[in-house]
Amino acid sequence: MLKKIVAAAALAMLASSSFAGTPGTVYGGLDVGSTKIDNVSDSKGSFGGFVGYNFHQNFSVEAGYRRLGTWGDVDVDQTAVSVLGALPLGQGFNVYGRLGYNHIQADSGFAQSSDSGVLYGVGVGYNFSPRVAGRIEVQKPSSDSSNVGASVVYQF
Repeated sequence: MLKKIVAAAALAMLASSSFAGTPGTVYGGLDVGSTKIDNVSDSKGSFGGFVGYNFHQNFSVEAGYRRLGTWGDVDVDQTAVSVLGALPLGQGFNVYGRLGYNHIQADSGFAQSSDSGVLYGVGVGYNFSPRVAGRIEVQKPSSDSSNVGASVVYQF
């Protein structure tokens, strides 16, 4: 029985692989979202951009910048490099995971603070066309923050 389930899952993945990233292609995108920092009462709007390279139909590497938000006079920015692994679900949908390295910098104009560490996230994507997709993702940029965002992706 387990062999039949594995075979069916493999066939479903192969049948929907046309919706995954085309190997050897570059993509870019923009995102907007909301960042929440633990023990801080309010969430702040975030925005950013990213570029990536599909080195396999289900795997890509991505670099990005995001303004996580502004709390009072403190701007918090994120730069990151990640590997993404996607699992096509069919009908243009996929789920993906992100694992990477990220640098967060807080700047108040007269003082700066920074931290680096692991970045991880999960999301769902939908391909509107062979070149345009949308994504919704939850990321954990640091141990005390989370970001929920929506992005538009264009494959070149």
